[in-house]
Amino acid sequence: MSAIERLLVRGYLIHLTHYDPRWYQRKSREKPFDLELALEIVDSLRAEGFNLLVIDCADAVEYKSHPELARPYTVPMKRLATLASAARGRGLEVAPKLNFSRSCGVHHHNDWMLAPGEGWHHHFDDQPYWQKAFEVIDELIGVCRPRRFFHVGMDEDHDRSYRQYIEAIRTLHAGLRKRKLRTVIWNDTGIAYASGMIHAEKSLAAEKAIPRGVVQVLWRYDAVPAAAVKRLGKQGFQLWGAPGWRNPAQATAFRDSILEAGGKGLLMTTWMACRKTNRRALLEGIRLMGPVYRGEA
Repeated sequence: MSAIERLLVRGYLIHLTHYDPRWYQRKSREKPFDLELALEIVDSLRAEGFNLLVIDCADAVEYKSHPELARPYTVPMKRLATLASAARGRGLEVAPKLNFSRSCGVHHHNDWMLAPGEGWHHHFDDQPYWQKAFEVIDELIGVCRPRRFFHVGMDEDHDRSYRQYIEAIRTLHAGLRKRKLRTVIWNDTGIAYASGMIHAEKSLAAEKAIPRGVVQVLWRYDAVPAAAVKRLGKQGFQLWGAPGWRNPAQATAFRDSILEAGGKGLLMTTWMACRKTNRRALLEGIRLMGPVYRGEA
């Protein structure tokens, strides 16, 4: 059986917006995502054999349930509907992505949820927080019409205790299971730098306590986290890898490691905004990695 036959999920993560330390510094200058380029990316993904589009939404689109989350770069929800419809029409499964990781002051991953005047410590995983979360989730489900998956982030969580982190994943999993969708999370155990060990250890603790129905996306962009791949492969989770986007040899080795461990997919990331200024880099990246995801490299 070929690599492409065994690699059932060949995904690509597109950023309508995002929150991380470098991106956060540019928030005041951020522009709306470019729908024309996003549609061009969809065409390129189809041509290169990808079959899943994960859409990082955050506050890039207007939510009827929570209009207070809109920013200057927020666009009408109909633009997301157009993108999702185009992806489905070209044979790509669609999965929305929101990040519910708490990382005040460092990664800012769920700052998109903050209303004007709301501090990071307000509604710390309380009932109003989860009500807001699932109201937004439901809007994205209605627009994107995901068939199987919803990505909830959960990487680089600074602010929760281990117990709180595990409980948050369980809450998201339970809610998405009611909606007949599988929860997809990042797995941080591929981290090898000293300041990231808190994230790696938190993910490791969660592996022992969360439902096996949660899809684990193990990421590392500069090497193959072989030990983490082998461990996760033995634990009964559906396992995807997230290799780098510039080095086909690393991505190929990561893919083969995932398949050897019984994993099912790869998720390509670029961490670049969907803007015309990034057009060449985004499209060339897809063409560069296409052979890896098709099993030809």
